[in-house]
Amino acid sequence: MAHTQLTSEQRYQIRALMQTNQPATTIAKIVGVDRSTIYRELKRNTGQRGYRPKQAHEKALARRQGKSKQRITTETWVLVEEKLRLDWSPEQIASWLKKHGYETISHEWIYQYVYAGKRADGNLHEHLRCQKPYRKRTGSNDRRGKIPQATSIEERPEIVEQRRRLGDWEVDLIVGKGHQGVVLTLTERKSRFTLLRKVISKQAELVTQAMIELLNWVEHLWTITADNGKEFTNHLQISFHLGVDIFFAHPYASWERGTNENTNGLIRQYLPKSCNLTTVTAQEEFMIMDRLNLRPRKCLDFKTPYEVFFGHDTVAFTT
Repeated sequence: MAHTQLTSEQRYQIRALMQTNQPATTIAKIVGVDRSTIYRELKRNTGQRGYRPKQAHEKALARRQGKSKQRITTETWVLVEEKLRLDWSPEQIASWLKKHGYETISHEWIYQYVYAGKRADGNLHEHLRCQKPYRKRTGSNDRRGKIPQATSIEERPEIVEQRRRLGDWEVDLIVGKGHQGVVLTLTERKSRFTLLRKVISKQAELVTQAMIELLNWVEHLWTITADNGKEFTNHLQISFHLGVDIFFAHPYASWERGTNENTNGLIRQYLPKSCNLTTVTAQEEFMIMDRLNLRPRKCLDFKTPYEVFFGHDTVAFTT
């Protein structure tokens, strides 16, 4: 069996087996590695206080990071930092480098590089997307009322669910702190191409006008899926002006608009819940659309939403 890099879980397993006085051969068999790996692990990572799995793992990662810094050129790390500051994820960067013929570097190495910089008071970690815990909505009654002449998502064509064509959109609003301002967000399901526009309030007339203006130029336009907010009461007007079919998800079933919900999470990196959205400028809107639409996505085989939506290479909206 060849030498294997141990995981953090395996190191805790080694420590537990050592406490029961198991020999190295038995430990290796249980952990699933060669006996020489256990001997090497204990020799390299045992300190004055004995073998401690957390410290052992940190030492191993530090050695691995040191080797990666030697192998990867300074020019490549500069390029990595450039993409990080554009809010690309380490996985997106690693795949982009490979696709365009640069030095091979794993996303794990990039994470290690970022957090090593954080310990040295760097700020690259601020460009990593933060995952926030899911909060379940309570209450079983639909207090939002009914939208007249609304067509249920149950009547939406099956092709929309399959993401086989361009032109099926999901719509939602992001609300500012203290309900100060809202941002209308539209995401195309297949390409994940995203449009957004600040609206002063959730008033249906304002939201209707913003939707029509945002989508009036769009060539790919078949359906829009919305939630049951009163801001979408004028759906028949939107449908008439844009020639699009509008469907409504079930109340409090946000997963039925999962593409848009996920996109809103990405937008929150730039417009956090503590933000007063009445101050959002057109320049900020274009900057956010640039960041979202011009970076490669794993779900798109690391193409950008722009490339998928328009069918050609990426260019920036702003200069």
